[in-house]
Amino acid sequence: MASGVEIDEDSENKGSMWVLDQKLDQPMDEEAGRLRNMYREKKFSALLLLRLAFQSLGVVYGDLGTSPLYVFYNTFPHGIKDPEDVIGALSLIIYSLTLIPLLKYVFIVCKANDNGQGGTFALYSLLCRHAKIKTIPNQHRTDEELTTYSRSTFHEHSVAAKTKRWLEGNAFRRNALLMLVLVGTCMVIGDGILTPAISVLSAAGGIKVDHPKMSNDVVVLVAVVILVGLFSMQHYGTDRVGWLFAPVVLLWFLLIGGIGIFNIWKYDCSVLRAFSPVYIYHYFRRGGKDGWTSLGGIMLSITGTEALFADLAHFPVSAVQLAFTVIVFPCLLLAYSGQAAYLIKNQDHVVDAFYRSIPESIYWPVFIIATLAAIVASQATISATFSIIKQALALGCFPRVKVVHTSKKFLGQIYIPDINWILMILCIAVTAGFKNQSQIGNAYGTAVVIVMLATTFLMILIMLLVWRCHWVLVLIFTALSLVVELTYFTAVLFKVDQGGWVPLVIAAAFLVIMYVWHYGTVKRYEFEMHSKVSMAWILGLGPSLGLVRVPGIGLVYTELASGVPHIFSHFITNLPAIHSAVVFVCVKYLPVYTVPEEERFLVKRIGPKNFHMFRCVARYGYKDLHKKDDDFERKLFDNLFLFVRLESMMEGCSDSDEYSLYGQQTERSKDFLLRDNGNTISSNMDLSISTVDSIVPAKSPPQANSTVMSSGQMSSHTEIDELEFLTNCRDAGVVHIMGNTVVRARRDSKIYKKIAVDYIYAFLRKICREHSVIFNVPHESLLNVGQIFYV
Repeated sequence: MASGVEIDEDSENKGSMWVLDQKLDQPMDEEAGRLRNMYREKKFSALLLLRLAFQSLGVVYGDLGTSPLYVFYNTFPHGIKDPEDVIGALSLIIYSLTLIPLLKYVFIVCKANDNGQGGTFALYSLLCRHAKIKTIPNQHRTDEELTTYSRSTFHEHSVAAKTKRWLEGNAFRRNALLMLVLVGTCMVIGDGILTPAISVLSAAGGIKVDHPKMSNDVVVLVAVVILVGLFSMQHYGTDRVGWLFAPVVLLWFLLIGGIGIFNIWKYDCSVLRAFSPVYIYHYFRRGGKDGWTSLGGIMLSITGTEALFADLAHFPVSAVQLAFTVIVFPCLLLAYSGQAAYLIKNQDHVVDAFYRSIPESIYWPVFIIATLAAIVASQATISATFSIIKQALALGCFPRVKVVHTSKKFLGQIYIPDINWILMILCIAVTAGFKNQSQIGNAYGTAVVIVMLATTFLMILIMLLVWRCHWVLVLIFTALSLVVELTYFTAVLFKVDQGGWVPLVIAAAFLVIMYVWHYGTVKRYEFEMHSKVSMAWILGLGPSLGLVRVPGIGLVYTELASGVPHIFSHFITNLPAIHSAVVFVCVKYLPVYTVPEEERFLVKRIGPKNFHMFRCVARYGYKDLHKKDDDFERKLFDNLFLFVRLESMMEGCSDSDEYSLYGQQTERSKDFLLRDNGNTISSNMDLSISTVDSIVPAKSPPQANSTVMSSGQMSSHTEIDELEFLTNCRDAGVVHIMGNTVVRARRDSKIYKKIAVDYIYAFLRKICREHSVIFNVPHESLLNVGQIFYV
């Protein structure tokens, strides 16, 4: 396979960027066309679409599908006073399912996915790519060249441009947007606790229906045992049993739909009049305040909708839409209508409406499927919680925790041990503490409606900034969404004292943790930015840096993607020696779902050649895992050596204005390669190097063959010398130098800041994973450099 170097002169302020390009034996226009087709919206065959729609049932719709287990009981916790109230409640359920899951989420919000990734952080990442609102400003212009860094362009006077300026113009707005995302994220974590609690407890409640004399404590005990088993099995991942999820959920939907049809036919066909919205008006007029507060129970019919978006994963939107419109939506309507028909004739059975309405001959098979469906729904929510915490961690909004990749086939299947056990303890506490579906339902409804409101506000910005919709369409979407969601929000406020406080307390605790951690991370980055060492000071030290250069390579880890970090000056000021070669390593996460392996590393020289100082930036997306990668160090050095070879080759070519690679002239290269007494100093020059697993010596274009040969002869000696020098340094030993920065609040700081920084942030830093563990640094090769700064 041939390789080459492409010089990108995209805009006058981007500088010169060298990109290693693979498969260059194809013409560039053909290769560009192939890449465009790859990232264009894929067209799926009918058979493949059906298969993906079937698979999406198990991953996306488990939570939404188990809602019929508990909706009517939570709507009428004190019993049914009038049969017409059942019709009114059914009408509300029908139109809630139509407006929120069907119209808003399945057909609008799901289209706002970030290359298949859903959830609040995916929306935030989309916004970060279209406006400079990221609170940690560590992005570089070269990051925008990534193939996954897709974003729209718009006219300067457009509504999108005005929205962008409005967001960027005020730090308060940026922080408010981040806070909105964090609140939504914390409520999703609350869902990860409450969904298993209410789903499993409701499913286990079927035992008591067949054995009325059984104590409620036995049902709670069965639910707790199932929950302990569910959380204990998380470390195995879902790869081995995931193929069972879709058949179980499909069978569940077909069963509840079939039972619904049977109950409508057997008990009361007149329930179908609930499709007329006039019964909603009659319901509120008749019920008054009680009718209004019952919306908290009806709200549970659309729980799982946010998990639908968070679990979107890699399913195409068309498959998710097909599954919902053909299977999920009709079966849910039939299930609720059937339960309503049964309740009209059996009003005193509202507590166990679902199980009571099952024909006796199929009771136990349905009970088993209901329990399995509840487990699948719980698994989907737990997986969504792991995923969104991983996204928060990547964007600097969550303490560093261990992330385990449970599948070799699927990137998104992860397991976070610390979070898993916290979720399990809280879930068991909620289940055993309340022992009541109604109170857990109140808590669940509060969490879900707040997540929906957060998504609505983010979608308004997406429609303006990313989709560039007409303001009238944005207004219609906003009005319809807020009318429904604020109505539900006011209803759940009445139930805060009846269990609704639980997600608020859980979310508040996680919000404090996430915001304090993010605040500390931002302050540490700002400190490093403001105290970084000037190049003039480095150059003034000379090639030996004023020290003894000992054999070996020092890898200095820093959060800075540019400049020399303060820990380096602190290190050489206090120690009399430094390694013969120094590489500043920056591992950073970008607001993209993934960074392709071949675009991961950026390498740059710092100072003259005889200083032997380099920078390597390793870039990751929020779905990528920087797991214990034994190859990371090897890939880093492979890219470093390739950089030296390419730099040497380009040096010899830079004097020729006629030299070009694939139609790209290098006339501006002199602006970026400054020669001084044989040393080449790089000025604003970034080299983006691909991984070299499949790289062979460059194959030059025909028109430049003679130039490349002569330049290779001139620079080969220098290239071999430096490559040999770096190889010898690596063989002599590699030392990993990491900064151990302690953050403290100033003495004159306010009391809440001292508590946040000196106690909460310090505690989180103490219990979170060390960088050395994340980067798999051998203990004998680790050197920590401590420093303290005050905020």
